[in-house]
Amino acid sequence: MTIVGKTFSRKDGVDKVTGKALYVNDISIPGMWVGGTLRSSEVRGVINKITFSSSFDWTQVVVVQATDLPGPNFVAMVRNDFPILAEKEISYWKQPILLIAAPDNNILQQALTSVVVDITPLHPVLTIEEALQKDTIIHGDTNIIEKYRIQTGDTKKGFEKADFIVEGCYRTGYQEHVYLEPQGMIARPCGENCVEVIGSLQCPYYVHNALCKGLNLTHEKVIVKQAVTGGAFGGKEDYPSVLALHASLLALKAQRPIKIIYDREEDILGTTKRHPSLIYHRTGVKKDGTIVASEVDLSLDGGAFTTLSIVVLQRSILHAMGPYRMDNFALEGRVVATNTPPNGAFRGFGVPQSAFAIERHMDRIAKTLQLSPVEIRRKNIMKDGDTFPFGQKVDSIHASLVLEEALKQSHFFKKEKEYAYYNKINDNGIKKGIGVALAFHGGGFTGSGEEKIAGKVKISYEPNEKIGIYVSSVEMGQGAATVLPMIAAETLELPFEKVIHHQPNTAYTPDSGPTVASRTTMFVGSVVKKTCQMLLRKLEEYLALWHNTSTSSIHYNNGVFSLPDNHKFYFDEIAHRYVQEHGKLEIQGEYTPPPNLLWDEETYRGAAYKDYSWIAYVVETNVNMDTYEIQPTLCTVVAEVGKAIHPVLARGQIEGGALQALGYSYLENLQIEDGRYVSGHLNAYLIPTSMDTPAFNTHIAEVESPTGPYGAKGLGELPMDGGAPALASAVWNATSLFTSQIPITGEMLFELENNLIQKGVEKNDY
Repeated sequence: MTIVGKTFSRKDGVDKVTGKALYVNDISIPGMWVGGTLRSSEVRGVINKITFSSSFDWTQVVVVQATDLPGPNFVAMVRNDFPILAEKEISYWKQPILLIAAPDNNILQQALTSVVVDITPLHPVLTIEEALQKDTIIHGDTNIIEKYRIQTGDTKKGFEKADFIVEGCYRTGYQEHVYLEPQGMIARPCGENCVEVIGSLQCPYYVHNALCKGLNLTHEKVIVKQAVTGGAFGGKEDYPSVLALHASLLALKAQRPIKIIYDREEDILGTTKRHPSLIYHRTGVKKDGTIVASEVDLSLDGGAFTTLSIVVLQRSILHAMGPYRMDNFALEGRVVATNTPPNGAFRGFGVPQSAFAIERHMDRIAKTLQLSPVEIRRKNIMKDGDTFPFGQKVDSIHASLVLEEALKQSHFFKKEKEYAYYNKINDNGIKKGIGVALAFHGGGFTGSGEEKIAGKVKISYEPNEKIGIYVSSVEMGQGAATVLPMIAAETLELPFEKVIHHQPNTAYTPDSGPTVASRTTMFVGSVVKKTCQMLLRKLEEYLALWHNTSTSSIHYNNGVFSLPDNHKFYFDEIAHRYVQEHGKLEIQGEYTPPPNLLWDEETYRGAAYKDYSWIAYVVETNVNMDTYEIQPTLCTVVAEVGKAIHPVLARGQIEGGALQALGYSYLENLQIEDGRYVSGHLNAYLIPTSMDTPAFNTHIAEVESPTGPYGAKGLGELPMDGGAPALASAVWNATSLFTSQIPITGEMLFELENNLIQKGVEKNDY
């Protein structure tokens, strides 16, 4: 291959570093006003009255309330329970109540402060435990948004064979996306009952669908364009639908363009987060560490409305067993409703929570049996041909490959001894530790999701002799605008520079599905490859008809068609001639699922994912036992992701995701009190800076997959899955303090240490 596997400059790189790229807030439209949101100050309650102050001149602005909505009062997502605006009930703090548009921000702020909403507070449900107690019902009859069960084998008999039963409870907290560019959207009328939105978003057709339903418009009356997007991490999967509706409602009423840009505080306080989790593990093991039975009870906090919680739960439970063989396994999983702000999509999509629980539980089993964390993993690790508890047999399992390579590259056993000796002889307050964790991630949508999407791709020969790729997969910093052209250029055997990725626009871009679920390279890339092959066949058929020969006698190599009579034609030459005769040259292709990968939605069994990626972490850290500060020093990561289309971008995805996972594990502490987020700015909500970033020792293990283009598999979410338990394991190795929840704060370590001291363990003994 001449393109795939090589390093090329990012297609979007120059525009971004020179400032030429236009983000939403860079776009100016004549006559545009600014929009804002009035939000609830109560966590739960009933709206009695909305009063507009007579001291403000309301003719200066435009106001939209729930009673003004032209369609149903919901944002179309998995379920239609998320109100566009609160009408009677308040279900969470900062819930939008009404919208205001004004000529400038000064008038907007005056208007927002001139509205008083009288709300009678009601008793809220604020935690997973409260929701499950059902003393107060806020959703359905049980407060459960959705639940699933997975079972295989006979857990009762398995536990009877166990020498030990090990139990553990694991918690994970909120995580804020902290994308570089906050949420932003522009909407403008573009004709009678027609609206165009331009936004920072991941999923143009999600937004398009929400606008059609919420505004009661036909598909051709709604146009969605992606602006240059400054990061997303899942936070711009579901929430832009909300913002697009808000901006569009104001634009249609004002009959002028409206821009809504959140500042960082409103973005943190008003948008979705990673789901907190509460996960119980009960495991039966033999003396040698063999797992003979496992029961898991998994709960996620969905917040006030469903958003994407159901599909987050699905992926969480399907990864809850980790990359370990579980012949006797039972899981109950649920997502509950609370009166906290709704939680939604976030990189990893439920797997970081379940991966933290199973990896920490494997450490707990090792601790109970006095085995090493490595030994317990080696004993139970899945191998080729093993079957997941949900019934999918996998012939290509690379958990051992990444684990052994990570141990080797990190010199794990040597470092383990060195750090134990260091901790024994040094009394400087610094403890050193090393920890290991494994994870895996299914690529693409769960079950038959890819078949339902039936992603489409259009490849077009452009007037400027370029090959245009039209997909709804957006560039949001991850490299789609570079990787997809590489796949096309490789297939067409043309220079990389000839292929361009057009920013999505629903007016002419087909629906290739959302930019989520580690699916862009693996699935959309597959359709790009297939569609380029279709384009070549079309040109071969054209040549064959023109020269009265068969397509089988025409050979194509390095951009040149060769005929039996020794005639040779360059790609551009034939493409130009075809366009002159037919007006255009474009092909649309559609996703075709691989055979024999079946999924049963009713029983929740079968091929949950078309293929899996695998990752192993070895994290080294210092822990200051005087200040209880954690400082990761070196992170060795080995990821098996099939073929790396662009190795430098792949490495960037791995290291960026690893750093995000480490931040999740010990720094990012988004607290909530009485249903209200405490941190509204980045002075209080800490994320890793360059000073917190460890050195990286990154390795890509390439085992080509039959599913993705040129052997590629999903990568984007995988690095988020294993970093947190690896750091927790390293902290345990350094301090003997076993943590079962994240983030691991200094206060947590202080409390754990005091508990040990109260039990008679001297500080210098661990």
